Amino acid sequence: MKKKIFMVAVIGIMTLAGCDTEANRVSYNLSQEADNFNDIRQITVINCLQGDVLFQMTGKMSINADTSDEQLEVIVEDENGEYKKHFIGLSDNVTYVVEDITAGDVEKYKYTLNFNPEMWIPYEAEKID
Repeated sequence: MKKKIFMVAVIGIMTLAGCDTEANRVSYNLSQEADNFNDIRQITVINCLQGDVLFQMTGKMSINADTSDEQLEVIVEDENGEYKKHFIGLSDNVTYVVEDITAGDVEKYKYTLNFNPEMWIPYEAEKID
C-alpha cells in the first residue's frame, strides 16, 4: 500500500513539473543570462504624452522595476568588470521598452546613455545689474 501511494505521489509530482511550458523555461533562462551580464540590452524611455524618446541606454545590464519607488534600477557592467547603478524615474506618462540586442553588432563591454536633446527645457539666465 505504501509503495502504491509513493508511486502515485511521484507520478503526480512529475505531472505537475511537466506543466511548465517551453516558453516559461526559455523566458527564465534569458532573464538569468541578462541578469548575469551575459547579454546586451537596450532600454528606451518614452514620454507617452508627446511620443518622444527621452533617452536610450545600451549595454550589459540587469534591470529591476521597483514599483514601490516608481523607478527602474539598472546595474551596468563596464569594460573593467566594474558595476554602476542608475535609476530611471517612471510616472503615468513615461514608459520604457527593454530589448535584447546581444546578436547585434555592439561593443561587448561599453554601455551608452543617449539623451534626446529636444526634451531639455531651455533656460536663459538673466543678468542682474
